[in-house]
Amino acid sequence: MPRVRLPITTDRLVLRSLRPGDERHVFAYRSLPDVVRYIPGEPKTLEQVQDMVAERATAGRIEPSQPVCTLAVDLDGRVIGDVLLHLDGPDGHDGRQAEIGWVLAPDMQGMGYATEAARALVRVAFEELGVHRVWAQLDGENTASARICERLGMRREAWFERGSWFKGRWTDLAVYAVRADEWGARESKAGDH
Repeated sequence: MPRVRLPITTDRLVLRSLRPGDERHVFAYRSLPDVVRYIPGEPKTLEQVQDMVAERATAGRIEPSQPVCTLAVDLDGRVIGDVLLHLDGPDGHDGRQAEIGWVLAPDMQGMGYATEAARALVRVAFEELGVHRVWAQLDGENTASARICERLGMRREAWFERGSWFKGRWTDLAVYAVRADEWGARESKAGDH
């Protein structure tokens, strides 16, 4: 299986493995109910964040036993969020599809950082890992993430009305995706300008 080459750099960010010392920054956003509202799990305790950082300190390896890669979003030495790449797909384990996700500290939202980090992850999925399709699933109320998907050139493929039991209630579920051929054409066009 391929390995993600780290760090991944963008104009303003560094996507890298979580490492000891990141716990305080990760806890600052992962402990907030509003931040984890649309992602699996409840607000994290400091102990849970310490376990998470220790467990994911080997991020960058994608292999059959570990198809999930979680990376810190580092802005000038501060972890302002994390991004996820899950190699697989909703319908199989062939490694030809990848799910992406993101979470960002509240004071860093609305500045394009999530889009920048997610775009870098999509590029890696297509160009380094050779996947066919990148997709994201989100709560229908998560309009901020829907806008990120659209900025990435993803299209809404599905809308399941009250199709997901999430955090104790039925919620709408949206699925966004982009294929490698669409991404390549879009990136070529962007490079022409």
